[in-house]
Amino acid sequence: MTTGLISGEQPPEHPGPADAFPAQQGQARDDRPDPHAPERTRSSVITARAAASFEPVGRSVATARSFVRDTLQGWGFADIIDDAVVLTSELVTNAVVHAGTAADVVCLRSGEGVRIEVADHYPERELPLQSAALTMTNPDQEGGRGLQLCAALATRWGVDYTTTRKQVWFQLDLPDRAVGTRSAGPALPVEMLPAADGRVRVAVVQIDRDGTVTSWNEDAEDLFGYRAASVTGKPLTDLAAWPHTPGTSTGIAEALQLSRWEGSYGIRDAAGRVVPVYASHLRVRDPQGEPSTVCLLVRNEERAVLQSPARGATGDTGGHDGRDADPFEVFIGSPAPDDLDGLLQRTVERARDMLDADAAFLLLATDDETELEVRASTGLPSARQRFARVPVEAGPGRYGSARMPAVHDDLAAAPGAIPLLNGTGMRSVVTVPLKVEGRLTGSLGVAAESPGRYSNEEALRLQFAADRIALAVESARLGELERLRRGSLSFLVEASDLLAGTLDRDQTLALMAQMTVPTLATWCAVYTINDPSSEPYLSYVLHEDEDRIDGLKALLSKISPPDPVPTPGARVWTAPFEAAHEAALRSSMRSLGLGEPTTVSSGIGPTLATASAVGGETVVLPLVARNRVIGMLTLGKPTDEHFRQESLELAEDLSRRAALALDNARLYSERMAISQSLQRSLLPPELPRIDGVEVEVIYQAAGEGNEVGGDFYDLFPIRDGAYGFAIGDVCGTGPNAAAVTGLARHALRLLAREGLSGPAVLQRLNSAILDEGERSRFLTLLYGELWPQEDGSALLKVVCAGHPLPLRLRQDGTVEPAAEPQPLLGVMDDLELYEETRVLDPGDVLLCVTDGITERREGMRMLGDDGLADVLTTCTGLTAGAVAARVLRAVERFASEPPSDDMAILAMRVPGLQAD
Repeated sequence: MTTGLISGEQPPEHPGPADAFPAQQGQARDDRPDPHAPERTRSSVITARAAASFEPVGRSVATARSFVRDTLQGWGFADIIDDAVVLTSELVTNAVVHAGTAADVVCLRSGEGVRIEVADHYPERELPLQSAALTMTNPDQEGGRGLQLCAALATRWGVDYTTTRKQVWFQLDLPDRAVGTRSAGPALPVEMLPAADGRVRVAVVQIDRDGTVTSWNEDAEDLFGYRAASVTGKPLTDLAAWPHTPGTSTGIAEALQLSRWEGSYGIRDAAGRVVPVYASHLRVRDPQGEPSTVCLLVRNEERAVLQSPARGATGDTGGHDGRDADPFEVFIGSPAPDDLDGLLQRTVERARDMLDADAAFLLLATDDETELEVRASTGLPSARQRFARVPVEAGPGRYGSARMPAVHDDLAAAPGAIPLLNGTGMRSVVTVPLKVEGRLTGSLGVAAESPGRYSNEEALRLQFAADRIALAVESARLGELERLRRGSLSFLVEASDLLAGTLDRDQTLALMAQMTVPTLATWCAVYTINDPSSEPYLSYVLHEDEDRIDGLKALLSKISPPDPVPTPGARVWTAPFEAAHEAALRSSMRSLGLGEPTTVSSGIGPTLATASAVGGETVVLPLVARNRVIGMLTLGKPTDEHFRQESLELAEDLSRRAALALDNARLYSERMAISQSLQRSLLPPELPRIDGVEVEVIYQAAGEGNEVGGDFYDLFPIRDGAYGFAIGDVCGTGPNAAAVTGLARHALRLLAREGLSGPAVLQRLNSAILDEGERSRFLTLLYGELWPQEDGSALLKVVCAGHPLPLRLRQDGTVEPAAEPQPLLGVMDDLELYEETRVLDPGDVLLCVTDGITERREGMRMLGDDGLADVLTTCTGLTAGAVAARVLRAVERFASEPPSDDMAILAMRVPGLQAD
């Protein structure tokens, strides 16, 4: 054996190689003194030993770091943990990565510190010269940094060689601590105890509820130089220099309010100097029952007088800064992750490292404890397994070992025992339950690729770790569940508002898909069923990646839609995945020349992309409204992903709301179609062409078109050279108004063609309306007959029954009424009407409107007859179409709100004779 030393250093006190303590597979500890160790001074006697071997794989470096950290924490060597972990990490990296061999790590504890030895099995390395000083290489180089770090951080270090291995060791001595702050270590001999400056003084100061000093003893006077009379009645904050305790965020006022508090701060003495003190505060009640605080203070170097025993750890249980280590933090590490996913991932990683496993996994139980859901894993295809569920008690693929610790020596002999590990290559596995108050909350397991790796001892260690973290995991899970429920409630409220805000069927379908992607699923397809006898129709497809929508739509169009089953809840649908897999396989074979020849390339890229998009779990939720299935909501995940149960429950709630909104949109669309069809039947299909007269009609219904309006117009031939025209307004809207409108329009045509005069036509129409009884509505009507003349003029005979008067625009720009008002129809039996005759000269315009034009309002203002006349005066020289368009534009601009009543405009212009 050859030893390489740093020039100028003495040989180490522990010359033997690590072979003197044979390493075992996995981690093994023995805190008994080594019987084979040679005689040493009392301070260098080996009092504990821990050894472990690590395979030549990259993850072994992290495992070795955890091994050293856990060992030193257990020994109470918190002060040197960081340096030891850094050096171990570099040396193990050299062994398992650069040398490519297994690494043996040995930790040896003595009274003065710790020695760590890292050995590999690659002896053909360059032997450092014993007499030459170590040459520092370039720090940017990949190799050689381990020895540089040893030289920089270790108290002593060296390299030992044998014919079969090379060992690098380093020793870290414990730093000197202030008296009374030692967290662990042997008892000090009498000669090493610190000398006290006279007697030890403990200042006793009592503080009332307002922080004012009420008592000040003699030791306080000696320590700080103040007489009791000079400080009594003053706030303690006037004397305290706060804080002196690193890392504390507690103020002195808060510290005085606590039931107990310990820590360091300063007191300004009479000379103005700050005296560092260690204080212990105790909250009490004075004889009057008022809260008071007793403060015991000593010089900081004499803190052992007051320091609570709970802060001083001894032996192997010591923690950092003299505090007992929290078992949870020892396993998880500090700081613990705030989120559930981070906590679970840290748990499986620590469990894997603790048992030197190849994989680890953690499942959480559902609320009824009948199923377990995969929430975290390492060393496994987590994307394929995440959120997958397995039953606990019964059913295919049950997880039978969830409630008790279980060890499986070889999964090949018990296929299906752990469904999560099927097809992963894992052979041996140990699983333990997570329980809180006797209730199953989850399952933690580790697995290895080789059989027979684990025994009951490893199961007990893993169960101990599971017991440490079970309560924290359950608390985090309940917190996450509460956040999910609040988020779900907000999501459903917003979804309900959006769905209730539209009655358009296409927009409702789009909203359904956009609310689920990507919040609940990666892609979504909505199928609709128009009636019970029709097949489901693919109505809408959405993917979070817009480039995949066309491929997804083409795929779903080629496969049969899911069955419209009214059973509530989500059911799995495998058809999209199977079809996409087959299409991708055929495309791949054609690209390799193994399939059927094709002249047009289908494109393997898009096919594979589509297969990946639908390769995960696909579920179908029925859209049920009014006891009828009106469609299906299909949600999908990409390759190997599963839905969380919370997401499916939220999707089910959304599907119920979406189904009702979709059915309401369908009913509204049907009603609108009926209303629009009926409205069209109340208006003439087309206007006749009249020689010598320009005619323009504009009809604009108010509202959304779901109600039949009461306004109507008509223009029809009566006999050769004569035409009848009418414009009217029935009171109200809806079916009853439509009945009167239809009656009036068709009765006018029939009666006028019988040769009756205008008054006679309206009188008979009035009788017909009154015969309708309760369904009758009063009607305002302008009826007239038009005769174009050979001289280019036109003869008018007009009857205005309660309707807005027609206006005549002359060529000189003057506007005048073309009729006089008479009684409206549908009110009285004995109706006396008369006919007025007018002549339209060439260039004259006759404008007839309904009251939706004249009664247009903006606040208290109304357009009225005078306003309409003012608009018409600006239309001199315009064609009939231009006149109607300008009037409508002026009416729309009169108010900012949309029109609330139907509007009809009938404009007729006599252009006169055209010159040859």
